[in-house]
This record gives sequence, structure tokens and C-alpha cells, in this order.
Amino acid sequence: MSEIARAERPLDLSLSDAELERVRDHVTAFVREQTDAAGVDEVVLGLSGGIDSTLTAYLAVEALGADGVYGLVMPSRVNPEASMSDAERVASELLEIEYDVIAIDPILDAVLAQLPGVESADVDDATIQTAVGNARARIRAVLSYFEANRRSALVLGTGNRSEAAVGYFTKYGDGAVDCHPIATLYKGQVRQLAAHVGVPQHYVEKPASAELWADHSDVGELGIDYPTLDSILALHVDGPLSPSATARALGVDQPVVDRVRGMYEASAHKRAAPPGPAPLF
Repeated sequence: MSEIARAERPLDLSLSDAELERVRDHVTAFVREQTDAAGVDEVVLGLSGGIDSTLTAYLAVEALGADGVYGLVMPSRVNPEASMSDAERVASELLEIEYDVIAIDPILDAVLAQLPGVESADVDDATIQTAVGNARARIRAVLSYFEANRRSALVLGTGNRSEAAVGYFTKYGDGAVDCHPIATLYKGQVRQLAAHVGVPQHYVEKPASAELWADHSDVGELGIDYPTLDSILALHVDGPLSPSATARALGVDQPVVDRVRGMYEASAHKRAAPPGPAPLF
């Protein structure tokens, strides 16, 4: 979609300071509950330099201490160097957690070399761009679970409510985790909570990108900005308003609301366990 949909009157979903403190306590308690239930005292998470993984790392350290959090920075050729520097800064300077940097290109190239009709040089071919991008996410999941198994740890997800609702994640990639601490927060609330807990403004204001291929951006792929997406989800998908009423309330064309609804319905399989037939006996 060439034009980015933006609401004339986006919904104000901001939280008060008291509400932010409640969410902060709720999330950190959740992380402790998950590790206690699993009988472990450490978590593993991928660090991208973006706001979601940065906030999750901050809250995990609050919950478990720096010794209980291990970070993985997993760059590929399509990740800007600045993003990986931001990720390393979170681990080494801001939180002082143990972390490692593992380049995933050699693994991706080895996978592609085994596929018939695909060469490593084809990674930027538009016809397989999505498949290759998802492979990058799935390789990161493999590495995260290898470290989690080796350390007897849980893998923390970094997914938020907005992206989960429209399926903006890779099935068995960044969606392959043991729990999602910030899953109840819309994207705008993620930024708000990050500022509240002391994440530097550079990360809070940084444009979101999954960086699965060159020049990839969330807004560019979704075709809608996050304030508009959050508002449509809150009023229509999660709320009681019809598509037409939502469009009128926000000052957007109804096809924008319909498109978000379509993404939500089409991605239901990503949010559910793989189905099987009903038992016969």
C-alpha cells in the first residue's frame, strides 16, 4: 500500500502514572510467576534495538535481576548497524546483562544452499523476500531455544497487542516463545511504559521495524500508522463499535477499518495452537 492510513481523530489510549505503575508491577510479577512455575531462574530474549525488546528486557531485569536475563543479538545483512549497536548498548551499558552476538547469515545461507532452485545470492529476490525474511526470524528462534535449553531458561517473547492482533509476526519465529510479557499493551502504550520505566528517549521514539529485509518498516508493510491501528483495534476488534461507527469516530475511510478486521481474522491461526480433528472415540 503506497499511502499510509492515518486517523484524523485517533483514540487516546494513554495510561495514567498510577496505571503505568500497576502494569509495571503486573508484568514483572508475571515474569516471576512464569519462571517459578517452570522451575527456572533465568530467561533468554532476542534484542533487536527496538522498543519492544528493549522494554521487555528492562522489565525482565526488574523481575529477575541482571543475572537472570541473557540477551541474544542476532544480526543479518539486512539489519542496519545502528540497530545492532542499539541492541548491544541495551545489554552492555543500560542493563549490564550477559549477552552474545551471533550472526545469522551463515546459517541462512547454509539453509538456502540446501533448497532446490534457491541460491544464497537470491536472498534479495522479491519473489522469495517474505520466505527469506521469515526464515531469518525462525533461525533466531532456533538459537534462542538452544540457549534456553542449555541454560535451563525460558524464552521471553517481545510481542505487543497491536502486532499480535493483525498477525504481524512470524509463526514459529518471533512468535515461538514461552510467554509474552507485554502482550496486553497496544504499541503506543509500549512506548509510554518504556518512557515511564526509564528507557532512553532514543529507543522510545525510534521508528518500528521488524528488519526482515532491506528497508523493511512496520508502517510501510502494514499500510497504517500505529495510532490509527491501535484505535481501530480498541474501538472495533477489541471494542463494541461497528466498522462504520469506528470509521466515523476516528475520521478514516471504512475500508481501512475493514482491512484491519480482515488482517485480524486472517491471522487467527497464528494466535492459536495448531488444530487437529475432533476425537472420534
